Amino acid sequence: MDWPALNRIAREEWRYWSRSRLGLAACAVALLLIVTSLVTTSVRIDAERDAREQLQLKAEETFRDQPARHPHRMVHYGHYVFRTPAPLAKADPGIDAYTGTVTFLEGHKQNSATFSPTYIQPQAGPYATLSPALTYQLLVPLLLIIVGFASISREREAGTDRLVLTMAVHPGTLWLGKSLALGVLALATLLPLAVISAQAWVQGESGLVTVMFWLGYALYLLCWVFIITAASAWTKRAASSLLMLLACWVTLSILMPRLASSAAEAWAPLTGKVQSDLAIAKELREVGGDGHNANDPAFAKLRAQLLAQYDVDSVDALPINFRGVVAEVAEADLTLVLNRYAEERMDQELAQARIASAFSLLSPFLSLKSYSTTTANTDLDQHHKYLREAEALRFSFVQRLNRLHTEELAYTDDINRSVDAESEQRTRVDARNWRLLDDFIWKPASVADRLNKAGPFALVLLIWLITAAFVGWKGANRAVWRADG
Repeated sequence: MDWPALNRIAREEWRYWSRSRLGLAACAVALLLIVTSLVTTSVRIDAERDAREQLQLKAEETFRDQPARHPHRMVHYGHYVFRTPAPLAKADPGIDAYTGTVTFLEGHKQNSATFSPTYIQPQAGPYATLSPALTYQLLVPLLLIIVGFASISREREAGTDRLVLTMAVHPGTLWLGKSLALGVLALATLLPLAVISAQAWVQGESGLVTVMFWLGYALYLLCWVFIITAASAWTKRAASSLLMLLACWVTLSILMPRLASSAAEAWAPLTGKVQSDLAIAKELREVGGDGHNANDPAFAKLRAQLLAQYDVDSVDALPINFRGVVAEVAEADLTLVLNRYAEERMDQELAQARIASAFSLLSPFLSLKSYSTTTANTDLDQHHKYLREAEALRFSFVQRLNRLHTEELAYTDDINRSVDAESEQRTRVDARNWRLLDDFIWKPASVADRLNKAGPFALVLLIWLITAAFVGWKGANRAVWRADG
């Protein structure tokens, strides 16, 4: 490899770009978009993280500070859990930008996560959705096309290619030199991303993850470098190269994601919420009773079992509160049904995600998108993890309250509390019992899990890079390259 020649070619290319008004303007606009998206997203994510952490502490404090009252009132009083953004969400918010971040937990229900961050768009303007990830995935390749589309075809049109070849420079060396120049520019645009990744590391993200996150974007931009120089090597005119590259950019970065999304929706349709809610309500009517009504016929068998177990003749004589037992059993039965439908919904969403991810073989944009969200811990799996952990906390504190209802309250006081003031007072348990609520601490997926899931997408990017480099090398060395225009 002729390294001195490579360096000279790259330096001459940089000198040419420094005199190009179009190239300088494109670089200035790209830098402005990169810095603006990084700053606005970073500030917004940090503010959201602090706010959610404080609100989580406040929600837990508010629940535990409630006065003495009936345990079932606390079941309906409920509790809030907040999903804290991952450190790398400031670089790639991923699905976090569109899914809910707050869930209200209460008995007898599984509420949806609410308050998607996109609600702030009217206040934040267009940069609310222009994340650093999208800037690098979509706009920086366009910058590289504008700067490098004529890197080799320009030489051919001007006839300077023959001059370079007469100096015993191999055609492949000329192509590599042009690729080196454009590659250095591509990596230079990643300096702001390196800063934000380092900031995520300081905030607790794994150092290995931050490095791999940055390297994924470097690999992606180098794919585009070789695609651009390959197109320039295969075309005779700069205008043809530009048209080819713009068509390639539109196809790979805009049309292919839309096609992947449409295919996922067509091949793995989601069950509508109304349809799902109706199915849940129907099944609950068929398999469960009303947990608020201890006389519901659905609990007759349970009543008989308890009477036989404790060898008594009526629920009044039971050493436990039958109404609390009914509440526990009904909540457990209801939760089984709700969890099954929730898992079916998540399986449908994952099926769509897998179909869309399969299109990454046809688009480096989709490969990087999946790699980025997986590494940054902002993918669909993490949203599902949050939903499952929130539901586990809901079921835990509701059943603990139901257990208090069962063990701490007398059945006779419980049934008379609405008509007898003294009974009502005796059914109010001490407020210290509200300490049963566990803290909700959102933890990201492990480093190994994230890197294992991101590995196939990194491999696809590497295949794209090698393929583009091979095509570029062949284009640089083909006989027509040296033929008359």
